[in-house]
Amino acid sequence: MKYRIHLLLLITLFFAACGGDQKPADLTGASNTKANKYQMAMVTEKAMSTSAKLPGQLVPFNEVNLFPKVNGFVKQILVDRGSIVKQGQLLAVLEAPEMESELQAADSRYLQAKENAEASQEKYQRLKDAAKEPGAVSPLDLDDALSGMKADQAMAQSELSNVASVKTMEGYLQIYAPFDGMIIDRNVSSGALVAPGKATDQPMFVLQDIHKMRLTVNIPEDYVDKVDLTQPVSFVFNAMPAQTYEAKISRSANSLGNMRSEAIEIDVENKNGQLKPGMYAEVNIPMLSGAKSLLVPNNAIIRSTEHEYVIAVHNDKANLVNIIEGLAGKDSTEIFGDLGPNEKILVNANDEIKQGDAVN
Repeated sequence: MKYRIHLLLLITLFFAACGGDQKPADLTGASNTKANKYQMAMVTEKAMSTSAKLPGQLVPFNEVNLFPKVNGFVKQILVDRGSIVKQGQLLAVLEAPEMESELQAADSRYLQAKENAEASQEKYQRLKDAAKEPGAVSPLDLDDALSGMKADQAMAQSELSNVASVKTMEGYLQIYAPFDGMIIDRNVSSGALVAPGKATDQPMFVLQDIHKMRLTVNIPEDYVDKVDLTQPVSFVFNAMPAQTYEAKISRSANSLGNMRSEAIEIDVENKNGQLKPGMYAEVNIPMLSGAKSLLVPNNAIIRSTEHEYVIAVHNDKANLVNIIEGLAGKDSTEIFGDLGPNEKILVNANDEIKQGDAVN
């Protein structure tokens, strides 16, 4: 009986303890302190790498679109796409029947003017000889004969120049290669009517000089003053990753283009013909020593349709600073903007934070 009384008493005390105001103990070990709402990092300053890797593209050393200088029909095509040609080599022959008629007419006019000039010269010479006898010829008649002779000679010379001009135009019916290279495109066939064109028109031929190529690289504006033009650059073509080339920078544009970058060119010899225009390369551009860059974590950069920026923390207030991105690494990105080393910035932030918001 006593045993049952004691058991009942213990059960009563247990339910009384559970029904009180006491809360169960936290056995997880978690801290009751509130975690910081914002995460922060520091802007770091590091010496810039001695080189920068930028994309480059091969272009022909010379390239020209060949148009006819006169209207005509294609009589003969002597080359095709892929033909290797030499400077001065005949590429195509045109024909223009009306030009032959013009040449015949010009020849006829010249012969007539030449006959008139010769007749005037003979007349003047006879009058001059007769004038040796006093009173035989008046000075006025002699002067008129001299003027007529000079006018006829000038007319003959003019007609001769006209003949030469028509012959020059007739010479335009032959299309010649302006330099050594390869025909990469042919857009006409025999019998086609061709005419002088504009840059936007389709040319008869496209000729490229591929014996030597230009590797063009666009240097971003923030790097143009840091490129070491005296050092050789190395580059690897995407199509031939096993072979590394090395050459010096041949020339630079010395001005910024539409993409706020300066174009430099590297001359590349193409002795075996393996390199093709349009090939892409990864170019290792040497930089001047001592140049330093500001780096921020990749997740500190906020990108919007209007700008790119980071949020600096000044006196526990948000300060939105516009930046320009440079080289990007695995964990950090080079930036350019109104920031200094060791400044506090927010990471994992978003565009909901506005200028002046409290970020403590």
